[in-house]
Amino acid sequence: MKVLRGKRSFDLDEFMKKPLFAHLSTMANEGPRESPVWFYWEDECIWIIGTPPSDTFPARIEQYPKCAIGIVDFDRSTGEVFHAGFRGEATVVPFDKGIAYRLLRRYLGPEEAEWSPNFQGLGDSNVLIKFVPETVVVRDQSYAPSGGE
Repeated sequence: MKVLRGKRSFDLDEFMKKPLFAHLSTMANEGPRESPVWFYWEDECIWIIGTPPSDTFPARIEQYPKCAIGIVDFDRSTGEVFHAGFRGEATVVPFDKGIAYRLLRRYLGPEEAEWSPNFQGLGDSNVLIKFVPETVVVRDQSYAPSGGE
């Protein structure tokens, strides 16, 4: 993975530990599509849970594996804006409960019994998306806030 850094950058691995939303951009016959997703960063890969047929991005990835992912952490009160933009290829792989549960714990907490029923007991009807970045742009686009509302 090639990391492209501008004049202002940040620690990518620390950034990827945050429970932020990623925006998965895929291609379809009708044109580009974007899906907000939760993710898990491990071994320089981004993992995403897919639930076919309600999630349509796994089918698009099978047809067009090249895609992009954007993640932004923004705090209006401090003016901090951190952006990581990934380009690479994704594959649909069989569901791995270990990876899925590490992903879900980031967003829902450590106790599955306390999770929404929508996320409890996931299994083989789900898939995982394994995104392998070729390049990532890491930019600190922070600014000094004006102090006004």
